[in-house]
Amino acid sequence: MDEGQGVGRWTAIALVALLTLLALSAMYWPRPQPITEIIAKVLAPTGPRVKVWLSTADRSLRLAEQADVVADGHDAGTRASDVVIDLDRKYQTMTGFGAALTDSSAWLVRNKLNPLQRAALLRELFGPPPGLNFNMLRISIGASDFSLQHYTLDDMPAGQVDPDLQHFNIAVAERDVIPMLHDILAIQPGVRIIASPWSAPAWMKTSANVIGGTLFEQYEPTYANYLVRFVDAFRSDGIPIFALTVQNEPDFEPLTYPGMNLPADARARIIGKYLGPALAGRKPGTAILGWDHNWDESNQPLSVLADPDARRYVAGVAWHCYRGDPTGQTTVHRAFPKKDVYLTECSGGDWPSARNGELLLFARNIIMGAIRNWARGVVYWNLALDENHGPHAGGCDECKGVVTIDSATGSISRNDEYYAFAHFSRFVLPGAARVKSGNTNAGVHEVAFQNLPDQGRRDGSVVLVAVNGNTTTNRLSVKQGSLRFQYDLPASSVATFVWSPAAASAPAPAASSAR
Repeated sequence: MDEGQGVGRWTAIALVALLTLLALSAMYWPRPQPITEIIAKVLAPTGPRVKVWLSTADRSLRLAEQADVVADGHDAGTRASDVVIDLDRKYQTMTGFGAALTDSSAWLVRNKLNPLQRAALLRELFGPPPGLNFNMLRISIGASDFSLQHYTLDDMPAGQVDPDLQHFNIAVAERDVIPMLHDILAIQPGVRIIASPWSAPAWMKTSANVIGGTLFEQYEPTYANYLVRFVDAFRSDGIPIFALTVQNEPDFEPLTYPGMNLPADARARIIGKYLGPALAGRKPGTAILGWDHNWDESNQPLSVLADPDARRYVAGVAWHCYRGDPTGQTTVHRAFPKKDVYLTECSGGDWPSARNGELLLFARNIIMGAIRNWARGVVYWNLALDENHGPHAGGCDECKGVVTIDSATGSISRNDEYYAFAHFSRFVLPGAARVKSGNTNAGVHEVAFQNLPDQGRRDGSVVLVAVNGNTTTNRLSVKQGSLRFQYDLPASSVATFVWSPAAASAPAPAASSAR
């Protein structure tokens, strides 16, 4: 016998037997995993993961999810880090983020989008992540500059007055604003609505016009009753009002749209003598916010809060961004630390300073700046405007909405402000606490939060938002507890990092950096 032929024959027999055995065993063994799953498990890091979303000022990336960063879960020791987060040092809890549902925004969404487009946009803006998760709204009591007409809720013919408010009505709001609010509440039932009047009815004012002038002192109790009637009318329509201000921008008299000057002493009297007592003890309650104007006049809310009657009923202070800087909020907070802080208006626009985009401006200077100065909520101006920055009746002719709606086609453009807000609103959930975060990296600004364990992130996830204002890539190192990671922030970018605090104690391989 040939030796080679013999070996080959026995090898073949053995192979057949083995294949038969494997075939029979397959009926009893668990089904094997696909090879792709096996490879994924082999290559997957065993250490803590940090999720990353990135936007760049050049718009090449817009809230784009990046590869996870594998963090070092062991004790980082004495190694220096740019950002050090201390979860034990908590500051204000967050109410949320949102924008103003002006008359113009409501009309545009209801009349220039078909039902499918409208439903999709509202789910995107107010639905839970991956939606924008907006949960705050601002509405006007009567007309603002972003209305289709000038009006109040109790207009009378020239020379006539209505001190008993017999002609009070919300008919204009019932056309677009109220139906839109019902649609939004169906998506986001906990939405917080802040309401602000631009003007009292003309017959209450020295100008006898919704434009300009100030409120007659004799009508201060009537005006307070007017605001209460508004709260009651909306509540009876199933729309709760979370908070109320007595006047939008009370230190400014616009020339082309409704407005009025309302000095601090008048605001204090209205709140302390009339509005506060009328709203006190209601359930659900409606908070009164003071000021509702720019950062550079901290003396104005301080003056109202110095009045003991007014202070009793003022729950917090509302701010606008158009003059000054957010440290004005801290000035008032230090004097009255128990009063809440909200940024209730700030608008982007197509003005010269915004030609290179507004992503960094809004993420760093406005949203982050407001939060680092105690804001519990940040509300943008118009939710939606058209391609011509309208419609509007006077006022700003270059303002932008969170989104731009093409009035001819219904197509939607998401503006820089959309993405600036998304870096916060999608990840920082209501009830989250701002936590201490020190930073030594030049050109990088950041703020950190911890979500509540029961807010959809069971482990109480940590959220870090960082802005690289440098024109070059910046390597950022972060430490929280025993967890440490590095990340190469692209030039002029915004990044949101999310991780579990439990990862700080998890074993992990050596830290890796990512971009």
